[in-house]
Amino acid sequence: MSNVPQQRLLQTAIPGPKSAALQARKTAAVSAGVSTGLPVYVERAGGGILVDVDGNQLIDFGSGIAVTTVGNSAPRVVDRVTAQVHDFTHTCFMVTPYEEYLEVAEALNDLTPGDHEKRTALFNSGAEAVENAVKVARHFTGRNAVVAFDHAYHGRTNLTMALTAKNMPYKHKFGPFAGEVYRAPMSYPYRWPGGPADCAKESFDAFVSQVHAQVGEDNLAAVILEPIQGEGGFIVPAPGFVKQVADWCTDNGILFIADEVQTGFCRTGDWFASEHEGVVPDLITTAKGMAGGLPLAGVTGRADVMDSIHGGGLGGTYGGNPVACASALGAIETMKEEDLCARARQVEALFVPRLKALAEKYPQIGDIRGRGAMLAVELVNGPGDLTPNAALTGAVNKACHAEGLVTLTCGTYGNVFRFLPPLAASDELLNEGLDIFEKAFAASV
Repeated sequence: MSNVPQQRLLQTAIPGPKSAALQARKTAAVSAGVSTGLPVYVERAGGGILVDVDGNQLIDFGSGIAVTTVGNSAPRVVDRVTAQVHDFTHTCFMVTPYEEYLEVAEALNDLTPGDHEKRTALFNSGAEAVENAVKVARHFTGRNAVVAFDHAYHGRTNLTMALTAKNMPYKHKFGPFAGEVYRAPMSYPYRWPGGPADCAKESFDAFVSQVHAQVGEDNLAAVILEPIQGEGGFIVPAPGFVKQVADWCTDNGILFIADEVQTGFCRTGDWFASEHEGVVPDLITTAKGMAGGLPLAGVTGRADVMDSIHGGGLGGTYGGNPVACASALGAIETMKEEDLCARARQVEALFVPRLKALAEKYPQIGDIRGRGAMLAVELVNGPGDLTPNAALTGAVNKACHAEGLVTLTCGTYGNVFRFLPPLAASDELLNEGLDIFEKAFAASV
């Protein structure tokens, strides 16, 4: 268990003077393109608490954007990482390999959906995993085109920027982007023109029609989809949509890639969000919560697909670094031993009633959605006016920060408030965080 006291404590204003001094150094030393949502500089962290350099203890509702799912400095992670650093820190798996890489690959092959034979390759980040999944799909199928969806977020590299839907800040003036990338309408029940009840059928029909007309099934290597969209607004597709898309891919010799970088590893109450939809992807990309805070990502897929790549076609100097692999093994062990899938469902059961009660008081909360410990509220102008309310979202976020609650926003229109607490956070901390959110909301409307 963490030795960081699991309680909120404010010693100074947020940010405090030491953080402000460090922020001045950041401005002088770091590119302005690397921004910070809350400029408090963290000194220690554990469980559901971040401790800054001014001695403030903040409740963490962000988990480093769904990375520290098992909590910061989780004991099994610390033990394995410490032992691995003592043994060796790097050799490059492509030069002289090591068992830790194999153990992570075996774990991914076992944990990801489907009982078919699988293979895994390890990388450094979610974007790198996505990029390699597309490489694999194009090589295997001999086709070039890839379809992504409205509101998608897949990364910041050139190819993944092309797959990502949102212009600002991810794509603005960074083009030209990789070619043969196409976009289809997303199943977005809250904003579907025909209404939520018909969203699954109508959005799937729109997808099929648009791909047929604009791409052509015989030209399409892969469809890539987040089972629950992340940065795009925690959009949960209408029930059945993901399965229909995956089945359509199978029927047309197209690979279905599930981007589970944010949804994977217990975050949604299952090991992977695809499981909830009854979907077995051809390829699945993972990162974020897999390695307890260290950079590690993977592409796992059908053995015939992954083994179709020529030797040397996949890899990278740091991909599957032994220290990151050790961290992943500690994180996965923690998830199993502490049944963090069940814990994520408990978090959902705690959050949703309180968010629904708040929505009854404030019509600006237009939608409550998500699954497990990946939850969100979408803010609008009010009843009958679904105009995105980014100003209110920003105001609530700022008010939460001032009271020592680390929160995040998202969404194509900047009007979605997202909740990603570490699964190590206690009910007491979660309830206190929600108290702060409710007060911030009341003060901001």
